[in-house]
Amino acid sequence: MRFSETQTGDLRHRGPPLWLPAISFALLFNAVLYFVRGLNGAPSYPQPWELPAVIVDFFQARPSAAMICGALQFGAAVPLGIYSAVAASRLRFLGVQAAGTNIAFFGGVATSMNMMVASSILWAMSFPEIAENVALTEALYRLEFALGGPGFSVPFGVLIAGIAVTAGLARLFPKWLFISGLALGIVGGLSWLDMLVPQALPLIPLTRFPGFLWLILAGFSLPDVRRRAGVA
Repeated sequence: MRFSETQTGDLRHRGPPLWLPAISFALLFNAVLYFVRGLNGAPSYPQPWELPAVIVDFFQARPSAAMICGALQFGAAVPLGIYSAVAASRLRFLGVQAAGTNIAFFGGVATSMNMMVASSILWAMSFPEIAENVALTEALYRLEFALGGPGFSVPFGVLIAGIAVTAGLARLFPKWLFISGLALGIVGGLSWLDMLVPQALPLIPLTRFPGFLWLILAGFSLPDVRRRAGVA
């Protein structure tokens, strides 16, 4: 059984509080920002439109930063996967049987897996013998960006939209959280256009950073108690 009784006889879902993995995920992921900045004249993390020489220069000049970023992002993928599993389990516990629950779980797992692969590639690029090969470094960078850019924001948007729609229609949290989550899901779903149109690149951070806050707020808002009268 995935629930326990409260003192009032209601049923409480057994699982970690959703806000805990959400905050852990956001903190670990955003810690990366410190290491990708240009410090004291050192190169900052390259953007997709940069020349190969600029891309290679970062990994040759700052291998430790690349290694730390890869490790932090790999670590951030774990609480995100936990969040997805707990959220899907809690929605089912609360009586939501819609497909959106499974869709949200798929989005969260896909995001987490893409993060693990992308961060592993980034970690590999931190080794000097890799960074010395310009063609290999550029190829790995493009692959890492595809997995960590649209490969992150698209399924991340699916996770948010899946939770927002199922919980919103079931009136499990406020309407503004439902609408904002749906909007983030749409933005995330369109962010794959960056692979064809570079001007669409802002859609990725527009999904990512508001999405961190949304997951935390949803974690606090989604109830974990079901009234006994609702049990079949």
